[in-house]
Amino acid sequence: MRVHVVSDVHGNTSGLARAGDGADALICLGDLVLFLDYADHSRGIFPDLFGVENADRIVELRTARRFDEARDLGRRLWSGVDRDTAIETAVRGQYTDMFAAFPTPTYATYGNVDIPPLWHEYARPGTTVLDGERVEIGGRVFGFVGGGLRTPMHTPYEVSDEEYAAKIEALGEVDVLCTHIPPEVPELVYDTVARRFERGSRALLAAIQRIRPKYALFGHVHQPLSRRVRVGRTECVNVGHFASTSRPWVMEW
Repeated sequence: MRVHVVSDVHGNTSGLARAGDGADALICLGDLVLFLDYADHSRGIFPDLFGVENADRIVELRTARRFDEARDLGRRLWSGVDRDTAIETAVRGQYTDMFAAFPTPTYATYGNVDIPPLWHEYARPGTTVLDGERVEIGGRVFGFVGGGLRTPMHTPYEVSDEEYAAKIEALGEVDVLCTHIPPEVPELVYDTVARRFERGSRALLAAIQRIRPKYALFGHVHQPLSRRVRVGRTECVNVGHFASTSRPWVMEW
């Protein structure tokens, strides 16, 4: 059995269309939407609406963790614009292309920048969307939990620690634990380029220690201090920033 795993696609439709080549199944751990490309500020919903100069500025503020100033800039730019309509229209365009690129079968969960209510409109037969749910693939049980925890960034799909922990608990015992965000392990949550700790989940770490799955797979942190850490018998693996690499992580058994 060969399964390819991707995360943080962020608009890389061409790479996604090839991600399942040679695999029996594709797993996607979310973040399909490209709101703003931190490597190329001309790409994404934000620069399309407000221009590259404003994109440069908001990236500068967020990278410096000056979140209040970034929010003030955002409020000024969005003033007079129907934010919800503008974002939903842009996201729908991206989702049309992204979901059309998924091979069959694909098993997917949401990232923190995704908009869950829209997914079921675009998921075609052969694409299974899971969140707080499990599925058997090739004789192994895979559990999926999507979204992220609450942060000053206020991305679209952030939930409380309690809600996230409840989704983890609902999975029960699994062979492979698939999430968008990592467990709360310093080497896995620190982004070496953004120079900050992203939010990981303590409940996820506790579940890994308790359930001891063979793998815990995730994304979210684009340039982690470490891409792979063993917790007990579990290999915790950041499957990579697919938007920049176009390379899936490969699992075979």
